[in-house]
Amino acid sequence: MGLRTFLTDAWSWLNYKPVMSGTHDGRPHRSLAPELHATWLPDEAVRRLAAYTLLAAYDNNQAGELAALAGNEAAAERREFGDASAFVDTAVAHLLGKSQQIIVPGAEHATDDDPTPEAVAAAETQRRLREWAEAELLPLRMQAAERKAVLLGDGLYLLAWDPDKKRVRLKTYDPGFYFPVLVDDADPGDYPRRVHLAWEIPEDPKRGITARLRRITYELGSIGPATRGRTGEDGQAKRQPVTDGAGGLVVEPGDRYNPDSRKIERTYPWAPARPSTITCYLTDAEWFLDDLRHGQSLDELPLNKARFRTRGDGEVLDRLDLRLDFIPVVHISNTVSDGEHFGQPTLAKVMQALDELAESDTDSARASSTTGAPIIGLAGARPEVDRVTGRPKPLSVEPGTIFALADGGRMDVLDTSHQLAELRARVEELRDRAAVNARLPAVSLGTVDPSDVPSGYALQLSLGPLDSLVDSMRLARAHKYALLLKMVQRVHQAGRAEGWPTGAPLPARIVFGPHTPTDRTTILDEVIRGVTAGVLSLETGIRMLQDTGYPIEDAREEIIRITERQTRPNSTAQSSVSPASSSS
Repeated sequence: MGLRTFLTDAWSWLNYKPVMSGTHDGRPHRSLAPELHATWLPDEAVRRLAAYTLLAAYDNNQAGELAALAGNEAAAERREFGDASAFVDTAVAHLLGKSQQIIVPGAEHATDDDPTPEAVAAAETQRRLREWAEAELLPLRMQAAERKAVLLGDGLYLLAWDPDKKRVRLKTYDPGFYFPVLVDDADPGDYPRRVHLAWEIPEDPKRGITARLRRITYELGSIGPATRGRTGEDGQAKRQPVTDGAGGLVVEPGDRYNPDSRKIERTYPWAPARPSTITCYLTDAEWFLDDLRHGQSLDELPLNKARFRTRGDGEVLDRLDLRLDFIPVVHISNTVSDGEHFGQPTLAKVMQALDELAESDTDSARASSTTGAPIIGLAGARPEVDRVTGRPKPLSVEPGTIFALADGGRMDVLDTSHQLAELRARVEELRDRAAVNARLPAVSLGTVDPSDVPSGYALQLSLGPLDSLVDSMRLARAHKYALLLKMVQRVHQAGRAEGWPTGAPLPARIVFGPHTPTDRTTILDEVIRGVTAGVLSLETGIRMLQDTGYPIEDAREEIIRITERQTRPNSTAQSSVSPASSSS
């Protein structure tokens, strides 16, 4: 009977869009992206990728163009003035704050008179992580990944060891390439044991490139025998087991076979007292699209038709053992997980408000054209006659134009200024409502005159929704960035980087700067009084100043400089007093 279904999922806030379910089979419209109808694409990923495309269109002021491609011809005249992009940029700026700093708890005590070995180790780890972050341009990569997370709901980091640079490389990927293999009964917060990064390489006849599918797979599995890359009979490079002289399999150096469990064990540098039987395998391969059958899932592509890629050092990426017991991929979710693996974008609840805002802007633009160049009706005018055709010339209104009217003639002007004023008021009303529902107050968007704020207390109250938004977004990311820094330490240990000690990685976190304006003078006065009275330690005072936005890069070095300057005047005063006292 063609009954409609009520669909509720992580992307049901887009159900009102005809392009999200406008086809006969309920799949998104083809205009969202032709690749959404690819045979290899998992069915559960179609709506997610369609939502990504639609959100990107709003961010680039192309929502009207996308609607026109889907059949709404009137949408081609739609006006979009960057409101969606402004909301996203504002949320990202407040999320990250003015600064991002790596903190290892306990490092501030390394400057004590008798520091503990734990404090010294924490300070050394903090220094190494900050040097790595500076070399890898971590703040810039966080900007790129977090903007994707705020706009699309998800962001992605990938870690890889670079043997040439002797450090961990950090890359960001578009979440549209991310296809985790999730178990149905698993907790959404659990780490997947198999992750795909996949995308199509389009055909390019000029360069002789055939349409292909590339898939990078990270998966956890039992440690296997040693393998080496070799060229097979078909001329393709593959990894094959290494055998001894008697034809038996051998294990990698450092591994051992446990006859009791019948598994190969390995001791990782971060867990020297706990042997493990798990490792991470990397596969990077390409398939010609013509070799893929209809209905063949991304997780089950035929390996006999794959063409495995080769790394720069010559290793064939066919289940290459990375010698890690974790997948070096960190997925950033914009919201706290509530049963879904993927996050929800900041614009999710205000999409319809943005549509109304764009329509009101379009109506306002049309009304402004009739107000600036009004419609004029003439009665009794004597138009000039074209001498060639003998027909009256069309009338045009320009500054200084004079019309000769007959007796009883008149001129009527259509005044649309009142409608234009109403439309502008409607635009401001919609913008304010969208800002309220997105928890981005007008003061955070910069649309409030500072002189209109009666007091600092009133300003703080108006920023309450923004505070809750930033707190929830930072909460959703706190453990992910702690996991990222933990992985950085482990990969450095696995790569035997110089200076990185073995043993369990120390807990580290990324501290974001303040997201709202603070009264720096008041905070400084509180720190001075608290430290002088002895109710605050110097370390706590320095941390308060850092959170306020003072340019203190390293609390430990700042404490050393303060201590040296406090002791230097005392020694100078003693030397100047001693001669006077001896002469007397």
